[in-house]
Amino acid sequence: MDPAVLRKAMMGVEKVYHIGPTAHPKEREMGCAVIDAAREAGVKHFVFSSVLHAITTALVQHEIKRDVEEHLLSSGLEFTILQPSNFMLPIKMRPVFLEGVFRLSWSLGRRQSLVDIGDLTDVAFSVLTHSELHAGATYELVGRGRYTAYELGEIISSVMGRPIPVEEIDADKYHRALFGTAESEKSQHQLKVLRAITARYSSNDFIGNPNVLTWLLNRQPTTFKEFVQKQYDAFLAQGSILAEGCKAIA
Repeated sequence: MDPAVLRKAMMGVEKVYHIGPTAHPKEREMGCAVIDAAREAGVKHFVFSSVLHAITTALVQHEIKRDVEEHLLSSGLEFTILQPSNFMLPIKMRPVFLEGVFRLSWSLGRRQSLVDIGDLTDVAFSVLTHSELHAGATYELVGRGRYTAYELGEIISSVMGRPIPVEEIDADKYHRALFGTAESEKSQHQLKVLRAITARYSSNDFIGNPNVLTWLLNRQPTTFKEFVQKQYDAFLAQGSILAEGCKAIA
């Protein structure tokens, strides 16, 4: 938020990849400030990591990212906008591996499209490396499949080799699990974001199409099963390393 810091950060920079801090109350101001600093510094290519269906203004973080997109479009900068779907997040899998329950904070029967973060970073690398091919483009980045929570639970069960139940939790409980219980302006904004997600995703599916991501990767996008298998293998390997470490200490 400090213009002097941003000016210094942009000195000599040719390309910028901006990821706004979702659930931060000043995400909009930060995004616009980074764009302004990039313009003043003569940045040649600005890549913004937005969100799938940013036009869905019932979702707080989508409206914010939509506004940042508009500011970028009006900046005069060469730009590329990436619009990824919901991430396949390692942080969401570890509680499943430890507790044996898959939890979501919206209706379990609604469908969602997902995208692997590794696929997103592969696209980002390509876009930044070959700016001339992607200038002025907006890309929806969506993996294969449209899943209910029950279907995601079945996939996790098949990887882990045991039944994994699914459970719907409310936004406030999810907030406590992610951010703790401290009260602040930031926590109130986080709750607003998460409650909006719960309301929207419980009343509407959140889906997209994998074609654009497939074309950009020049391969098939990572499936949810492939993602879970990779995370579970890493979890088991970590457990083995810790066990060996304990033996060595003993």
